[in-house]
Amino acid sequence: MFDLTRLNFTRTRVACLVAVMTAGLPLAHADDLLLVGNKDGASVSALSLQDGRQVARLPVGTGPHEVIVAADGRLAVVGNYGARGVPNNSLSVIDWASRKVARTIDLGQDSRPHGIRFLPDNKRVVVTTEDSERLLVVDLVLGKVQQRIDIGGGQPHMVVLSPSADRAYVTHVKGGSLSVVDLAGQRKIATVPTGNSTEGIAINQAGTQVWVSNREDNEVAIVDTQTLKVVDRIKTGDFPIRIVMTPDGKQALVTCAKSAELSVIDVAQRREVKRVNLAFDGAKYRQTLLGAAALPIGAVVSDDGKRAYVAISGGDEVAVIDTATWTVQARWPAGPEPDALALVPMG
Repeated sequence: MFDLTRLNFTRTRVACLVAVMTAGLPLAHADDLLLVGNKDGASVSALSLQDGRQVARLPVGTGPHEVIVAADGRLAVVGNYGARGVPNNSLSVIDWASRKVARTIDLGQDSRPHGIRFLPDNKRVVVTTEDSERLLVVDLVLGKVQQRIDIGGGQPHMVVLSPSADRAYVTHVKGGSLSVVDLAGQRKIATVPTGNSTEGIAINQAGTQVWVSNREDNEVAIVDTQTLKVVDRIKTGDFPIRIVMTPDGKQALVTCAKSAELSVIDVAQRREVKRVNLAFDGAKYRQTLLGAAALPIGAVVSDDGKRAYVAISGGDEVAVIDTATWTVQARWPAGPEPDALALVPMG
C-alpha cells in the first residue's frame, strides 16, 4: 500500500537539506575552524584557528579517514571507512551553521569510502571506495549514490579533480598507479603507472600536473595531464603519505609518516628545499600501524599561506607550522588518532 505519510516525511527532510545548502545566512559563531577527523574516536573535532580550542566535537561513523568542506563553507562530508577490520559504508554530512550531522548516507554495496572531493555545485561529491573498487558520485540532497564508475583494483584511495571538474584522478596504493576518470562519460580512460604504493595526491592550479606520493619509493612523482606520463620524480622523507599545495601554488607540502617529517618542495624548481621535524622529543606516542610513532598524516594550509597544520596521529594532536620559518609553533590537542584535516572559512 502506498504510504503517503512516509513520502511527505521524506520530502520534508530533502527540503530541509536543500535549505541548508542554499541559505545565505552566515555561519553561527563565525570563526575560521580546523576540522579534525579522529579515527579512533569516530568523531570530528572543530578547533578554532585563533588558539586551537575545541569549539565542537561531533560523532560520526567508525573510522573517519577523510573530511572535506564545500567551497562555500556550509557543509562538510566525512568518509566513514570502518575500524578494527570491520568495514563501514557511509558518509556523514555535517551542517556547520547548526553544528550538527544533517544526515548519514548509506552507500549500500560500496564500502570503505576514502578519498572525497566536492563537485562545483557543492551538492555532490565524488568518493573512492576501496572494497568495491569504484568511484562514486553521491547526491547529498537526495542522500544516495547517483553514479558508480568502475576504476579497477589495487586499493583506490585518494582523489583530486581537474580545475573544470570534468576529470578525476585516483591513486591506487597496491596498484602503484593513477586512474584517470572521465566524469561526464562515467568511465575510466587511462591507467598511469606511478611507483610503489602510490597514495597521496594533489593537482597544480593550472591542472597541468598531478603530484602523487609513492610511499615505498620515498618520492613524489609528477604526472603530465596531457601526455599522462611521469615527467619527474622528487625524493622526500620516509613513507610520503599526503600532499597539499600552498594557496599560491609555489610549494608542495608532503607528510612523511615514517620519518615524521614535512617535506617542503619548490614546485617551479621541482626540488625539496626544507624538511620540518614533526616528532616531539620525549613524547610518548600511541601504537600506530607503524608502531609507537608520531605518524603525521593529514595536512592543510591556511588561506593566507602563513600556517600549515599537520595531524600527528600517534600523538593525538595537530602540529601548527609557521611557513615563514618552517618551525612548529604550537601543538593543539585533538581527539584520538587524528588523521584527516580540513578548513571551514569564516562567514
